[in-house]
Amino acid sequence: MTGDGDVLHWTDGHLGRIRLNRPRALNAVSSAMVEEVSAALARFDADDRVRAVALDGAGERGLCAGADVRSIRAGALDGSADPVAFWEREYALIRSLLTPATPLVAFMDGIVMGAGVGLSAYAGLRLVTGRTRLAMPETGIGLFPDVGTLFPLSRAPGEIGTHLAMTGEVATGADAIALGLADALVPASIWDDVCARLAGGAAVAQVRAELVSAEPSEPSEPSEPSEPAALSEPSEPGAAAPLLEATWIGECYRGEDPVAIRDRLRSHPHPGARAAAEVLDTRSPLSVAVALAALRRAAHTRGVEGVIERDLRIARALMDRPDFNEGVRALLVDKDRAPRWEHADLAEVDPALVAGIVGP
Repeated sequence: MTGDGDVLHWTDGHLGRIRLNRPRALNAVSSAMVEEVSAALARFDADDRVRAVALDGAGERGLCAGADVRSIRAGALDGSADPVAFWEREYALIRSLLTPATPLVAFMDGIVMGAGVGLSAYAGLRLVTGRTRLAMPETGIGLFPDVGTLFPLSRAPGEIGTHLAMTGEVATGADAIALGLADALVPASIWDDVCARLAGGAAVAQVRAELVSAEPSEPSEPSEPSEPAALSEPSEPGAAAPLLEATWIGECYRGEDPVAIRDRLRSHPHPGARAAAEVLDTRSPLSVAVALAALRRAAHTRGVEGVIERDLRIARALMDRPDFNEGVRALLVDKDRAPRWEHADLAEVDPALVAGIVGP
């Protein structure tokens, strides 16, 4: 087993193993970790013995809570690191996962957010469990759902992707499959068996076919993953019921006007809709508007690669605005949960500003 401590990687028979190893920080990904994962993947690609790579996270709480935004903010404030350089390296890693030389298998147990979604959502086999809580909660810290996830979210049924992108709310493992972000819902205990089979030489396609064709069921795993240590913390309503059953989502999230969407949520009789409106009011108004506009653009973008290219443009633009530093301060540094956003309300966000950030 090798690695710098925050990323462990080793070879087990025909299987390469990568484990994110910052359990106290819910495996939040730093710039050094991005480089280490990239280097490990390159080494496995060059090893003829390795036929698959398995990705998981250390600890009991989840795969990954996202990027280490606290450190990114600190580097930006003291001038020691360019935050855009982190996004460039992270996005380069995600792009490499779109057409990997060696198939990747991801264990999406527990909390899977932000960068954790990016590292797993494009794998050849994506396994979720009854404990999976997946989210892109970046609007809560002045960012937007990135790492290419707006491509699948823009194609999700019934405007579910719009709801998740704007609010950052939680999707369960079953929801993740419906969204196209995962393949099979399995008991967490099966992971060791899956890795053993792959180490013995079983093909990823064969294992995937067996697990995907198995009768779906929600495993009985009553323990909840702990609260995320990075990015924004999703609130409870989004995890309460399968999103496909929430008809109010399709009724409220249509169109390209974020203010109209928020107003429909506020006036809808379903308590879930009104709760979503309350969540939106806690998010960065600029980020919410940018997330919606970028999502609508992604619906007409040919592939994930094109969405990631736009992601970098948006990330650069948002780094010139104050909401990222303020959002991370309020959530993770001072923890007062009282961010002073650049705009006091969605209605104050100029659509021309949003269009300039998102681009064509």
